[in-house]
Amino acid sequence: MSQTRGKYDFCIGLVLAMSSSIFIGGSFILKKKGLLRLARKGSMRAGQGGHAYLKEWLWWAGLLSMGAGEVANFAAYAFAPATLVTPLGALSVLVSAILSSFFLNEKLNLHGKIGCLLSILGSTVMVIHAPQEEEVETLDEMSHKLGDPGFVVFATLVVIVSLILICVVGPRHGQTNILVYITICSVIGALSVSCVKGLGIAIKELFAGKAVLKHPLSWILLLSLTVCVSTQINYLNRALDIFNTSIVTPIYYVIFTTSVLTCSAILFKEWQHMAADDIIGTLSGFLTIIVGIFLLHAFKDVNFTLANLPLSLRKDDRAANGTLLNAYDSFNDDEESSACLGEMQSTESLSARRNGSLSAF
Repeated sequence: MSQTRGKYDFCIGLVLAMSSSIFIGGSFILKKKGLLRLARKGSMRAGQGGHAYLKEWLWWAGLLSMGAGEVANFAAYAFAPATLVTPLGALSVLVSAILSSFFLNEKLNLHGKIGCLLSILGSTVMVIHAPQEEEVETLDEMSHKLGDPGFVVFATLVVIVSLILICVVGPRHGQTNILVYITICSVIGALSVSCVKGLGIAIKELFAGKAVLKHPLSWILLLSLTVCVSTQINYLNRALDIFNTSIVTPIYYVIFTTSVLTCSAILFKEWQHMAADDIIGTLSGFLTIIVGIFLLHAFKDVNFTLANLPLSLRKDDRAANGTLLNAYDSFNDDEESSACLGEMQSTESLSARRNGSLSAF
């Protein structure tokens, strides 16, 4: 009976996690559209500390979409372990990339498409080999987990690093370094997931008729979640306003997933009883995702498609003649003729990203 119940919960958590990724991926597009409209109107940019986006309905539509995604994500954590739910966030990268190409004119090159595919494959491998977390059924058990010295040290480090990034590094380098604001969102997100997991347990106990509202941990978790999510929204908006959506989304996913998996491993001791093949599979899946994210980020300004491949690699040309010299000469001529255009596009891309335009991709 318990095994059947476990499979049922697994399926519910899987569906909710996938729905969450779709809503969250779409929310990036809606928010970016709203921020671009504000930029055209001359309003103070979110990246400069402005809050004019609060008057833009498209931004609110994106926020509601993200809210729906987070609710689905919240419910998914209540039914399934974090190591299943979090890796599926890679689907939001794919959704965001596809929608960006349609609505924001952000064109993914061949490297970007391969990167998206690798992110999905890596997530699939991680789900297959995901570790099982220790069962926590009550708030008292959750309170004991949160008081563990290992987690206390981890949470303290997260708070200290976040404050340094917010107060010291952000004002100096936040406008030029994409990692600053995204790192703030990601490391705080690890604490958000812990709060969500605890509140999910509280809600289950509430439906079971227990006096959850009188337990102080419920209110502490709720307050902590509110602070964490508010901070995440603020700095994620800044990152989206300054940098390209198809770059922000995957980098945010990698750092956020790393933070959550680390936090979950410390809090729920998920890795203690894993077999060697599951450990290797989980790490391999995550490294595959990182390679995919690298392809998305490192070659974002390279205008590379299948048409740029050497003619000698094309099946019809290999069948027509066996000589490679003419093929490579033709490819080199095309490469030289596009060099100047590539420089112009690179310059325009940098300028466009700084001005909030996404058409440079």
